[in-house]
Amino acid sequence: MPIDHTHDPAKRSWVSSANDGQSDFPIQNLPLGVFSAASGRPRCGVAIGDFILDLQLCAASGAISDGATMAAVADTNLDNLLALGGEKLTRLRHEIFALLDTDQAEAQPQLLRRMTDCVMHLPTSVRSFSDFFAGVHHAVRCAEIMGNAANPLPANYHHLPIGYNGRASTVRISGEEVKRPLGLRQKLGDAAPDFGPSQWLDFELELGCILGRGNAIGVPVRIADAPQHIAGLCLLNDWSARDLQLLEMVPLGPLNSKSVSTTISPWVITLDALAPFRGAPMARFADAPPLAAYLDDENDRASGGFTFELYAAISTPNMREAGLPPTRIVHSNARHLYWSFSQIIAHQSINGCALVTGDVIGSGTVSGPDQASYASLFELTAAGHKPIPLPNGETRAFLEDGDEISLSARCMREGFAPIGFGSCSGRIAPAPSFP
Repeated sequence: MPIDHTHDPAKRSWVSSANDGQSDFPIQNLPLGVFSAASGRPRCGVAIGDFILDLQLCAASGAISDGATMAAVADTNLDNLLALGGEKLTRLRHEIFALLDTDQAEAQPQLLRRMTDCVMHLPTSVRSFSDFFAGVHHAVRCAEIMGNAANPLPANYHHLPIGYNGRASTVRISGEEVKRPLGLRQKLGDAAPDFGPSQWLDFELELGCILGRGNAIGVPVRIADAPQHIAGLCLLNDWSARDLQLLEMVPLGPLNSKSVSTTISPWVITLDALAPFRGAPMARFADAPPLAAYLDDENDRASGGFTFELYAAISTPNMREAGLPPTRIVHSNARHLYWSFSQIIAHQSINGCALVTGDVIGSGTVSGPDQASYASLFELTAAGHKPIPLPNGETRAFLEDGDEISLSARCMREGFAPIGFGSCSGRIAPAPSFP
């Protein structure tokens, strides 16, 4: 993706809250999302500072010139807009940038809605969700905890991106509660499973890839073309019931333990906005076998990865009652992904699988190589054996009812304006009574 005038760090918007250097949404970002104000229907918008630019009003004012784009932004989700492809999205970015730039336009506050007055919705219809295992440090750390330190990675790990098809029906927007699941559970060392609420409920700090253009069934996506199928990224928390997972993961992998809920942040951070933060993916292990041709591409080797900071924070009921802020428990980086999203898309479609506009693809837990960057409680606490201390004297082995996890990200590079993703949060609610 090219660097252009929309990445100029000196540019300012007439929306003053976008110019403080702290906002996730300066004029250099311009992510896409879906919101509603009061009791109105969902509408497409762009985040700018503390406000949302209403794209339907922009189209009516003449700020959007392309007819297909004008029609798409009138929808109640982003599906048709993202399906137009990268060229149309770049053109829209340039027109919105011009509309918000103090050097090019007068203030038009009638086009804005204050974020705090709006409700955010899933940005797309999310007809399919798949989750991968591209965080190699997470894979190694979990294997060590499970007693497999000698051979921590599956035999296929270096050959292909490992993933599974999840439940699109439980993909939820940031802010919605997560109900503790019931099921058959078996913790490490238990002789036999028992039934009840999960006691090892966990979070996973991940990135989500939002699909733009899809592909026809039977027609694989070439890795060189994969970026044209990516609309952008979001934050993703694939909540995991580890005690359910340990029982059900062999031989077919997780089912109920992973369909608890998957929370995504509401804003699609476009590839245009992320262009300054692209780079080479994580280096392959020295003893890794050569890549299959369909997973190898010169451009992907040079710029298929991302480098930006990732965080997870926890807020407990006692902390909130005492007026204490959330405390950060994870600091990782997107550069720790072993497989790129282009490789993941090429692999998932190589058998002819049809990917659909608005689909969500999870990266897998983006852990780093040390304690501070372990991106789940299973890793941080060594499967609950070493609870982490919190500033108010509490400890956590796994999540308790009322705990809230908030994910965030910050993209920073010298010579460019910092941008963020917004919040991806969820609070644990008690398990339902059963029967």
